[in-house]
Amino acid sequence: MVKTFRELRVYQSARGLAKEIFELSKRWPPEERYELTNQIRRSSRSVGANIAECWRKRRFPKHFASKLTDADAEAAETQAWLDTALDCGYINQKTFTKLDEQYEHLIGGLVKMRNEPKQWCGPSQVREPETLYEVSD
Repeated sequence: MVKTFRELRVYQSARGLAKEIFELSKRWPPEERYELTNQIRRSSRSVGANIAECWRKRRFPKHFASKLTDADAEAAETQAWLDTALDCGYINQKTFTKLDEQYEHLIGGLVKMRNEPKQWCGPSQVREPETLYEVSD
């Protein structure tokens, strides 16, 4: 049973891809710093952030689906920036194909989660013990 968003395969994949894009983009020309580099880093990181948010909203299926849709959109935006990076010669075809296929796989996982909300949504399975929250001096 998944207890935190960090255990989700889609989150782990998004996190790994964001790290890979960060490392790749370090080698891009400085004139792209506030253009392509910033845009692709932000969109790739946003995928994981939206997955984390969807996990916390899973008690509400429509909110859950909305955040998954946001994650899907950010992943697609990242693919579009990868197109640009390829067109500008910042990445080669092999790197592009590998990353694009990984994003397609990730998007497939997001769509599957969105299409099967009953598997993911509802009350949490983790219960906190009945204790008082006290602040000691």
